[in-house]
Amino acid sequence: MVAALLSLGADEAKVIDAMRSVSRHVKGCRGVDVAVSRVRRLGFAAQKVEVKADDEEDERRGPDLVEAVCASAEALGLTEAAGAMAVGAARAMVEAEAKIHGEDPEKVDLHEIGSSDTVADLIGAAAALDSLGFFQGFRCYTTPVAVGGGLFRFSHGLLQSPAPITLEILRLHGIPIIGGPVDAELATPTGAAILAEMRPTAVSYYPPIKPRSVGYGAGAKELAGVPNVLRIVLGESVKPFLRDEIYVLETNLDDATGETIGYAVEKLMERGAKDVSVIPVLGKKGRPGQIVKVLADRATVNDLVKMLIAETGTLGVRVYPCERHVMAREMAPLQVKVAGVEAVVNIKVSKDPDGEAILLKPEYEDLRALADRTGMPLRAVAEEVMAKAKQAGLDRARTSEQGS
Repeated sequence: MVAALLSLGADEAKVIDAMRSVSRHVKGCRGVDVAVSRVRRLGFAAQKVEVKADDEEDERRGPDLVEAVCASAEALGLTEAAGAMAVGAARAMVEAEAKIHGEDPEKVDLHEIGSSDTVADLIGAAAALDSLGFFQGFRCYTTPVAVGGGLFRFSHGLLQSPAPITLEILRLHGIPIIGGPVDAELATPTGAAILAEMRPTAVSYYPPIKPRSVGYGAGAKELAGVPNVLRIVLGESVKPFLRDEIYVLETNLDDATGETIGYAVEKLMERGAKDVSVIPVLGKKGRPGQIVKVLADRATVNDLVKMLIAETGTLGVRVYPCERHVMAREMAPLQVKVAGVEAVVNIKVSKDPDGEAILLKPEYEDLRALADRTGMPLRAVAEEVMAKAKQAGLDRARTSEQGS
């Protein structure tokens, strides 16, 4: 983690000095040596940070780790957010270790994670993130953490990867994991705690960003068939269209009457469908038919499937999730006077990712009610309402008579 952050452009001299300084705040530590080098992992160039601590004590308790990290952060003058991140990571490790062993966090022995190099790693990561400006409004995303697999030996004997404390930290913070792709420990408690305190949003794919720099940090081991590197991408956010997930329900009909299909469409809309379309098709044996396509929220899928089957007599309905990109929308009530009749017409204003209005459309039901009251043609009412909307300052939007 620290090496990848250095590769991204963190201030190397400051980070190394910060990591070495922890020896002054860890009881029983005679010194910490930090070496940064460039290495290759299966052909990939990466930064490598190697930490060697000269410890007089083999084990420390939970409070010792937290106090050492807190004292180091204060002595270095890290920003409040950076110090809180390092201390939070230390506490996360202590609490996870205590929970696993059923002990009080104030009394739990830390074994491997109580070493001075753990303090150096936490302080180094905090100092590197501080150097990159991470705590000044950055957002962090993570794909599922590869935890490796197989058996490895530590103070409690042989265990399967991931280590119990690593798994507990990731569980407590809701960070998804994935096994493999090799039989080795790929995620450590310290790495998991640092990631957890960066408060990441878990994603399956990268969010919309413009990559500015990419950092590669090398692990100590050479792994067969897999480059042992951690990749971190620093980028600028790209304003995307809004996304939501809908479900598409489809069925083919070749023996339903027009009246039956029309009635089914009305009932589906009344029951909560977002939209219903009927598409003419040519089916098997040259028979004309229709595809009824329904857009629905997750919550209404089952009810709408039942209704579609009951109303049309179809023997099956195809259901699949679908992501759609939509423009942000808001309703703007507009007071109008048409042919001497005053009314409020709701105007749907659709906006692009930058917040600019790009589509303006009066609500049909409001136009219809106004047309009934004035006796004017619907089209004429729509034109007059649009003209008044422009006068009200919504003329930057493009107008359309089509559905959105």
